[in-house]
Amino acid sequence: MTICTVSVEELTELAQSALMSAGVAATDAADIADVLIAADLFGIHTHGVQRIPQYLERVALGGVNARPTISTLAPAPALRLVDGDNGIGPLVGRRALREALAASRAAGVGVAFVKGSNHFGPVMPYLFEAAQQGFAALIASNATTTIAPWGGKATKIGNNPLGWGMPAGADDPILFDVALSVVARAKIRAAAAAGVKIPTTWATDAAGIPTDDPDDALAGFLLPIAGHKGYGLSVMVDLFAGVLSGASYLDRISSWSSHPEVAQDLGHFFILIDTAVLCSEDELRQRTTDFRARLLATPAADPSSPVRLPGQSEMQNRHRQLRDGVDIELADVGKLRELSERPSTVGGVQ
Repeated sequence: MTICTVSVEELTELAQSALMSAGVAATDAADIADVLIAADLFGIHTHGVQRIPQYLERVALGGVNARPTISTLAPAPALRLVDGDNGIGPLVGRRALREALAASRAAGVGVAFVKGSNHFGPVMPYLFEAAQQGFAALIASNATTTIAPWGGKATKIGNNPLGWGMPAGADDPILFDVALSVVARAKIRAAAAAGVKIPTTWATDAAGIPTDDPDDALAGFLLPIAGHKGYGLSVMVDLFAGVLSGASYLDRISSWSSHPEVAQDLGHFFILIDTAVLCSEDELRQRTTDFRARLLATPAADPSSPVRLPGQSEMQNRHRQLRDGVDIELADVGKLRELSERPSTVGGVQ
C-alpha cells in the first residue's frame, strides 16, 4: 500500500470529474464529492473517494441511477419524505439533510425519512455539516444484511450505521458515528486483500462459528456490537430507516456486492434540532466547553492513552489534512484519474 498526499482541491476535481464521466450532473457530482472527501478528511478512507469506482460500476450495470429526480413531500410542518429515485447514496443523503435542515429551521425540529437510496457513505459528514449550522442531529441508515438476529445463523439485518452530533459554537462539534457490527465489512475486505487474519470477535463463518479468516468471514456474517444490545439497536434503526420511510428493510434489501445491477432501495432518517431555539450559541458553547473539560480531566488508566471524546480523533485528522493535504492510497488516486479521463458512457452526456 503506497500512500500519497493530495490537496483537497485536486482531490475534489478528480472526484467530480470521475463522477461526471459516468453521466452525473455537475451539481450532483459536487454534492457527492463533498460527502466522500469529508469522510477522507476525517480519516474514514474506507468510505471516502475510494467508493467512487464501486458506485460507478453499479451505475454502468443499471443498479444505480446517475441522474435521479429526487422528490420531497411535506406531510407535516416538521416532516419530510424524500424519494431518492435510486440515486447515488451521498447525493440522496445530502439532499435529505438539506430538507431536514429547512424543516428544523421552520419548526425547531425537522425529520426527513428517505427511501429509494443507496450506500450514503459514513454518517459523520452529515453530522458535521448539521453541527456547523448549529443543529444537533441523530442520523442513521439501514444496510445490506450482514448480521444474524441474536441467536440465529442467517443474515437478516444490516450493520445499520447511526450517529449523533452536537454543535459547540465556534469549537469543534462532538460527533459520534458507529456501525452496529463490531467492524464494517470494508475492514474485513481490506484484511482479505492484504492477506491478514482478523480478530475472532469480528465475524463468523457461514455456519455461525467465529473465525479469524477474512474470506470465511465474508462468506458468513458480522457480529453485532455488545451482543444482543447491538442487535436490538440495529433492529430499531431498520424500523425507522426502512419501515417508517417506505424503503426496503431486513432481507428485502438487495446486496450490492452480490447483485450490483439491482436497486437496493435503502432507507435513511435525519432528525435535527435547532439548538438556537433552546439556548444562545454562547450558552451552548459554555455548556459544551464545561462538558468537554470535565470528561477530558478524568485521570487516565494508562497515562499514554488519555481520555478522548467521540469524534476527537476524526476532527484532528480533519484539521491536519485540510492544512497539509489528504493522505490517500496512490492506487485510489490512479483509479479516479482513469475514470475522469474516460469519455462519458451514460445517457450520451459528455
